Amino acid sequence: MSRGDAVALQDAIDAALTDRREFLHTAGTHREDGSYVVSRRGADSAGNAKVFESFAAARRLFDRLPDRFGAEEVCRTGITGSRRHLIVRHFAEHPAFDCRLASRSPLTVEKGEE
Repeated sequence: MSRGDAVALQDAIDAALTDRREFLHTAGTHREDGSYVVSRRGADSAGNAKVFESFAAARRLFDRLPDRFGAEEVCRTGITGSRRHLIVRHFAEHPAFDCRLASRSPLTVEKGEE
């Protein structure tokens, strides 16, 4: 295999292992190391992202939150600043989380019945 073919293959493997899914306001990225990153769509700074150990860790956070929650409840889990709003919005946008946006002001999500 030539060096060029090997580089192309490595790029293809990296792309297959790193999956980014964009929503209206947020994006979720499954990294090749197994971590899951929630970020603002189109943002490129670390201040606009929250890295979870895995997608399962994000799921566990969602499961621990009450049936109706907002930024304050997310803040109690240790996520602070604008990231708490980012997480609330991401849960509302991602189809893997059974919830919907209940209010924009204050930003509030309501869980559905699984």
